[in-house]
Amino acid sequence: MTTSSGISDQTSPDSTKLGEWLFRHRTALPLPIAGIILGLRVGEGAPSAILVGAGVILTVTGELIRLWGVRHIGAISRTRSDRLGPLVATGPFALIRNPLYIGNVVIWVGFALSARLVWLAPLVVILLGAEYHAIVKWEETLLVSRLGVAYRDYAARVPRWIPRFSFVRPSTPPAEPFSWTQTLFSERGTFVAIAVGYLLLWIKARF
Repeated sequence: MTTSSGISDQTSPDSTKLGEWLFRHRTALPLPIAGIILGLRVGEGAPSAILVGAGVILTVTGELIRLWGVRHIGAISRTRSDRLGPLVATGPFALIRNPLYIGNVVIWVGFALSARLVWLAPLVVILLGAEYHAIVKWEETLLVSRLGVAYRDYAARVPRWIPRFSFVRPSTPPAEPFSWTQTLFSERGTFVAIAVGYLLLWIKARF
């Protein structure tokens, strides 16, 4: 049975275990995609500044989404345990429940286009989308068990994946966002990964 919030009241143990495992290893999940982007030339498009530029724009857009989200959720977004923080319903979390995962998908689609592997872009959306959906189902099970009605109310008014651009007054007072210094420090690993990724793409293009 599914509630009006879209959260299933019955989650199978197997799907819960899968979501938990994927959550704990979510940093490594895109590594096969990275290997394909950096090592595969099959289906590579002709050199195109427009295509590469579009990829860069998407990568930057995805990181901006992440920065916006991290500014409101803080460094807890980096945890590998099930230590979920308090309910955050401000910033991008007022529009969509999982902006950080959306940002990740946009970043990887950007990398695929920057590598001129256009065929890979929809596969990135499908693969990461399936993995993140499993993770989110597990996270929501925890959040419902810990926050109860507060999270159910939040989930009822904020979509999981497709933003609803309408103003809804939050049921709880919004927390003060983290400083940009804290936000940028928390995202330093992502900045390094993006920089190294584009350096390796540049090297790939030279050979």
